[in-house]
Amino acid sequence: MFRVAVVGSGPSGCYTAQSLVQQDSEVLVDVLDRLPCPYGLVRYGVAPDHEKIKSLQNTLRMVLEHERVRFLGGVQVGPGGVPAGRLKELYHAVVYCVGAATDRRLGIPGEDLPGSWSATEFVSWYSAHPDSAADGFVVGARSAVVIGVGNVAVDVTRMLARGLAELNPTDMPQAPLAALAASQVTDIHMVGRRGPSQARFTTKELRELGTLPGTEVAVDQGELALDPAYQDPTALPAAQRRNVEVLRGWANAPAAPAAARRIGLRFFLRPVELLADEGHVGAVRFERTVPDGQGGVTGTGRFEVIEAQLVLRSVGYRGVPLEGLPFDPATGTVPHLAGRVLREGAVAPGEYVAGWIKRGPAGVIGTNRPCAKETVTSLLEDAPVLLSADLPDDPLTALRAEGILPVEWTGWQAIERAEAELGASLGRSVAKLPDWESLLTAARSMTG
Repeated sequence: MFRVAVVGSGPSGCYTAQSLVQQDSEVLVDVLDRLPCPYGLVRYGVAPDHEKIKSLQNTLRMVLEHERVRFLGGVQVGPGGVPAGRLKELYHAVVYCVGAATDRRLGIPGEDLPGSWSATEFVSWYSAHPDSAADGFVVGARSAVVIGVGNVAVDVTRMLARGLAELNPTDMPQAPLAALAASQVTDIHMVGRRGPSQARFTTKELRELGTLPGTEVAVDQGELALDPAYQDPTALPAAQRRNVEVLRGWANAPAAPAAARRIGLRFFLRPVELLADEGHVGAVRFERTVPDGQGGVTGTGRFEVIEAQLVLRSVGYRGVPLEGLPFDPATGTVPHLAGRVLREGAVAPGEYVAGWIKRGPAGVIGTNRPCAKETVTSLLEDAPVLLSADLPDDPLTALRAEGILPVEWTGWQAIERAEAELGASLGRSVAKLPDWESLLTAARSMTG
């Protein structure tokens, strides 16, 4: 049999496993994940109120339940776990699908003030990521600034504006649900340094902001008009043109009755400093920008200050090095040729990448499917050479002998049962377990 390890159980890892078993009837795939739970960003990145996107878990579940695929959760690859070199000894091939685990920074004064967080920290908190140690995001905050105009920025903006009635049916853990339900945030500013035609959100996400109960969406007509493409959007790609049409509709809408919350969409403002108020973030200082004619913006020397006791920075993700693999710090990716890992320009036999660590943090969930297929095509082309390696009969037996005790699929099913039971006890359908201890306790004590 042809044994392949896939490191990472998010969409790119699952699509890689799916492509492998579809194209080769002799392959056995172990999907390893550092976390005891599968699905990666679909579980820990998709907003809890996006049930349709979260239902993609059902598709990924079918992959992980395939008779020739095995889920091995709670397995750290790298420092403190299984070295990359050891995986090569246990499997004919290893595909790394480890995503982009950190945030890009703004690089401005005051960025590390209390009350200033990356959007990823906020998402991890309300998604119950077991590594999330942060809390108190909304405590004492009346006004919030979200820096960025992509889908993650829209997600966190929307979550700040949701009420208890809308959050209670989700699988959000109980503590963040209670905190957001009690939030006193009434003003949310989502701010981009460029214009509306260059915003990265999708129209579907954007429109959702206009459907939030008790929430007014405000757009400044004068700010929109700074964008040449706003006046005549006919030359824009369809997605950007639809965004501009939605924003134009809000800008031209008659004044609405007073709402409990207000979302302001701002453009052509570049953050230059986070200002402190008694040791905590109290405002953000922005410089007005204008288009430079080259697709970018240039500063004008005019500034504006927006009050904020909570700042969420959503300016992109970045890959991090994985011990034992080459890494290009300029792109935050592993160098590769059609998915084959390159070491000093030469193909490294048996090592592959797929997903964000391969191509950078771009694209939607579906983009991972053709990306995985390209990598699997390369891997299967190499299979005749790779199969010549002499391997142990079963990598799992070898891992257990070395003290690695993975959470297998029955353990994950036990976690799901525990989360359903917790939800029922709280009068909800499901409530996620929020920490390592509760996840591992559930996995170990209820297997079978």
